[in-house]
Amino acid sequence: MTSPEPDWVVWARRLRAIAQTGLEFAPSEYDRERYREILSIAEDIFARHARVEHAQVRDFFAYDVTGYATPQIDVRGAIFEDERVLLVRERLDGRWTLPGGYADVNRSPREAVEREIFEESGYQARAVKLAMLYDKRFHGHPPSPRHTYKLFFLCQRTGGESRTSYETTEVRFFPVDSLPELSIHRITAAQIERLYQHHLHPELPTDFD
Repeated sequence: MTSPEPDWVVWARRLRAIAQTGLEFAPSEYDRERYREILSIAEDIFARHARVEHAQVRDFFAYDVTGYATPQIDVRGAIFEDERVLLVRERLDGRWTLPGGYADVNRSPREAVEREIFEESGYQARAVKLAMLYDKRFHGHPPSPRHTYKLFFLCQRTGGESRTSYETTEVRFFPVDSLPELSIHRITAAQIERLYQHHLHPELPTDFD
């Protein structure tokens, strides 16, 4: 499958992955210095084309510049009730998304998405189906220096009550056919619609790239 992203995004991400893996396994300081230079070049490419400061890109990269480079795992939980879907408003950009985020170490995907729903919305939930497993590059999201796999779960609300968090400012159910402005780095309208089809037809197999 060919990535729809601009070539510069693919090149910068690949250079970053090479540099990160090299820094983990390089046998000498000489080699490590070369890999640091490659990492800096990747940051330069992304900063120039995304029109942001190099320091911003460096800070964005800094959280995981060691170890073998692998895709990040983003989990999202969809709760549908009476033709409405649970969404939370992100504090960072003021737009709406399914509850979720990057999976934590030492938690299974199910545990991760259930925890994200509770932390971001106040509701307790149970994951009942992995509906979609997508490569973020192919599904209408803006370019990102991270290569991310997105896991979308159908979930059922089991308790709790609506409350915001340090990441969210509002928690609401919206009609599936009348969605608010979405945070498209995190979720798209097409993904919510596809999740709704899985909700209506639970016999559907998991979608995956």
